[in-house]
Amino acid sequence: MKKIAIVCCVLLSHLIVAQVPVYKNKTAAVEKRISDLLNKMTIEEKILQLNQYTFGVNSNPNNIGPEVKGLPAGIGSLIYFSADPVLRNTIQKKAMEETHLGIPILFGFDVIHGFRTVYPISIAQACSWNPELVKLNCSEAARESVLSGVDWTFSPMIDVSRDPRWGRVSEGYGEDPYVNAVFGVASVQGYQGKNLSDPFSIAACLKHYVGYGMSEGGRDYRFSDVSAQSLWETYLPPYKACIDAGAATVMSGFNDISGVPATSNYYTLTEILKKQWKFDGFVVSDWNAVEQLIYQGVAKDKKEAGQKAFMAGVEMDMKDNIYLENFTALIAEKKIPISAIDDAVSRVLRVKFNLGLFDNPYTEIVDEPSRYLQPKSKQLATNLAEESMVLLKNKSNTLPLSSKINKIALIGPMAKDKENILGSWSFNGKSEDAETLFEGIQKEIKNAAINYALGCDFDGVDESGFVEAVAKANESDVIVLCLGEKKTWSGENASRSTIALPEIQEKLVSALKKTGKPIVLVLSNGRPLELVRVEPLVDAIVEIWQPGVAGGTPLAGILSGRINPSAKLAITFPLTTGQIPTYYSMRQSARPFDKQGDYQDISTEPLYWFGHGLSYTNYKYSPVKLSATKINKNQKITVNVDITNTGKVDGKETVFWYISDPVASISRPVKELKFFEKKEIKAGQKVTFKFEIDPKSDLNYFDSTGNKILEPGNFYIYVGNEKVEFELTD
Repeated sequence: MKKIAIVCCVLLSHLIVAQVPVYKNKTAAVEKRISDLLNKMTIEEKILQLNQYTFGVNSNPNNIGPEVKGLPAGIGSLIYFSADPVLRNTIQKKAMEETHLGIPILFGFDVIHGFRTVYPISIAQACSWNPELVKLNCSEAARESVLSGVDWTFSPMIDVSRDPRWGRVSEGYGEDPYVNAVFGVASVQGYQGKNLSDPFSIAACLKHYVGYGMSEGGRDYRFSDVSAQSLWETYLPPYKACIDAGAATVMSGFNDISGVPATSNYYTLTEILKKQWKFDGFVVSDWNAVEQLIYQGVAKDKKEAGQKAFMAGVEMDMKDNIYLENFTALIAEKKIPISAIDDAVSRVLRVKFNLGLFDNPYTEIVDEPSRYLQPKSKQLATNLAEESMVLLKNKSNTLPLSSKINKIALIGPMAKDKENILGSWSFNGKSEDAETLFEGIQKEIKNAAINYALGCDFDGVDESGFVEAVAKANESDVIVLCLGEKKTWSGENASRSTIALPEIQEKLVSALKKTGKPIVLVLSNGRPLELVRVEPLVDAIVEIWQPGVAGGTPLAGILSGRINPSAKLAITFPLTTGQIPTYYSMRQSARPFDKQGDYQDISTEPLYWFGHGLSYTNYKYSPVKLSATKINKNQKITVNVDITNTGKVDGKETVFWYISDPVASISRPVKELKFFEKKEIKAGQKVTFKFEIDPKSDLNYFDSTGNKILEPGNFYIYVGNEKVEFELTD
């Protein structure tokens, strides 16, 4: 009887297992689960998976739209404008229990630089030259996102941006492809963790693919005249690096790439991304970007727009409902093959399976105090802010402030601001969480009285506050003047014809200059600023960007000298708006002698180059040492430089390694960044920095078709102020 019972139990267990579909079997391979589920889906269910709706209060002023009513249970994804895990689980339950297959919804949101714990904006992060710290901050942002019901972030933005009139320069990592690649990879690794199925991992989304940062004239949503050469050597490399790092999704751009919009560009979306790079995730359009193909002049109506976007390689339609409304007809008309639908749905399902949504579709309910602003999160945000603030000017060692100072005049609209300091794209950030610059300075500098005055607003013409500001300055030893941009002046749809501060702020600087007191200018902004009229009037400049919730204490630490600034610019500050574009890796002029071709009315030199940033100590670079001065393509060169901290305080120095190829079949930039490294150097200490040059990765370059060219010849390596020659032979 025992044997019979055992046999029955075994048979029953096998029967139960057999009744569980493969796609619900946690132990089955992902590709088998996808195939099984796909075979069970109707055409209608497949089409639903390719659509993304919104749900909740839409707080983005550029994406106004009512809350979705009558949400389809089988919808593929939602942009989740809420932070309520209970609501999220209610929606998810509808998908899991009110459809016959129980396919979970993918919840996405714009977690750009933190969720509730808002850390510095992306351009500031790049100025830290500390990708590991950025990775840790993104990991904490992922944790807060998961606990708020978000599985997917529309970040990082890795658009190489060389026009600071474009508002979205704040969201990326500056003007250099390599820098965007390094910080993009760090962000992907931070968001996605070691495995997408980890409890606090979220899917990353690379945006905006591709060339969006070249939007003509810095005007958003515009044409991008991207040559084939620029596409391969400048705009694609960050995406390739992040795809290789395992980025789960990609977002197509709003821009028109030389006549073929990014959202209907088969060459970039399919030929390059999927066929050449073997990307197996999915592409989502940007907000309403499918419909915008009509306005861009390549589709006559929504139906054609949907067909063109999908067949080019956009698997998911964000918000405009075009796929849902038109795909049944397009399939019936054989304008979209079922095989393409199946491939697209497989890509969406793959991300959901990899995230573990089929096995764990619901969010753990944790109270807000346990979710947000944890000590670790706040400390990481503080550390990143400390390393992101750039000391641009320090005439006569105005900073750090002397301990003998008795009174500080703290003036300007940014001094007590708690809203704009968070920066653009800080939707879930709350102003009450932010520490003001005033609070940080008051807490840090206890030996001096703080004389505060507003002075003026961010813009407008009201100069009535000048009188109080000047009076406060006259009775103080030094002026700390806090100016900058409102957060809405940067980000999407925030293009500006001039990058200068508003006239009222410049006038305030002039009025305070007349007091004769030293002025420390503190700038909070989302783009490089035109400072040609302001810079001569001030003694020191600290660029703090938009630091998020933890800006006050890091700035105060720099002012007091407790923190030795280590940040360096990841984007050039033009002297004037009229200099744009100006960036370090321009190509050589046809007439580089006697300043021919330069501006005749102003200097051609920008105010501050890429890589500029001052310290409270001095670093001495030794002569550069090469392991060889002649190699072939199969050999490598090790380059060493010893750096000594010759000052009296500890510091962190970033070494930039540039390569120059002066003669090539296709002209090369005057120099290109190939590697950077940041290390702490104690006062009096000598540290060796090393860089290994591999010809196959560091000396080759792309042609206009994406092929790599490696040519023999003489090359230069630039380190600090030194230029060293070496030769590559056949």
